[in-house]
Amino acid sequence: MLPDASPLFETAPSGGDGVVLAVVGPSGAGKDSLIAYARQRLASDPLILFVRRMVTREAVASAEDHDTCSPEAFASARAAGAFAVDWEAHGLHYGIPVAVHGHLQKGGIVVVNGSRAALPAMRSVFRRVIAVHITCHPEILAARLASRRRETAHDVQLRLQRASLKPADLGDMIEIDNSGELAVAGEALTAAIRRAASLARYRRG
Repeated sequence: MLPDASPLFETAPSGGDGVVLAVVGPSGAGKDSLIAYARQRLASDPLILFVRRMVTREAVASAEDHDTCSPEAFASARAAGAFAVDWEAHGLHYGIPVAVHGHLQKGGIVVVNGSRAALPAMRSVFRRVIAVHITCHPEILAARLASRRRETAHDVQLRLQRASLKPADLGDMIEIDNSGELAVAGEALTAAIRRAASLARYRRG
């Protein structure tokens, strides 16, 4: 089903009921690239907020656009209530800034680079969460992971094994296959975000 025809958007936001689009999927599926693509296409729309996560990892050009800090600084920020949601994966800590609540209260659309494991926590915090599950063919995923040269061969194999597992209940979900040209999947993600934003405007009117 195409994103702009999805029944998930029949209950689009009104008033203070915003929507979180959580982009999830296995490492190497291309989440960062797709979010960057959609951000470039939708940067001029004030209703749509692309969230910069806080991650305990140094920022590098080949990875996502995020804020970085030490594990100690992250723990202090979490204790101070700086994050709406936070989680740990692969030895790193991730946090969504608490400021997103303000945008959601205005009926805005929030796009976050999420995690399948973090979806239950997100749904316990945010009223409306739609998972955008990014997938790709196993052989393509293997090639992408190998080309990054960020993990050992053993680590790559473990990631592939995790990716092959059927994910736990993702709840409300849109699935986008990113096995082909980036622009194809990028336009699908952009369309999903635009659909949520257009219905938000309609219901406000």
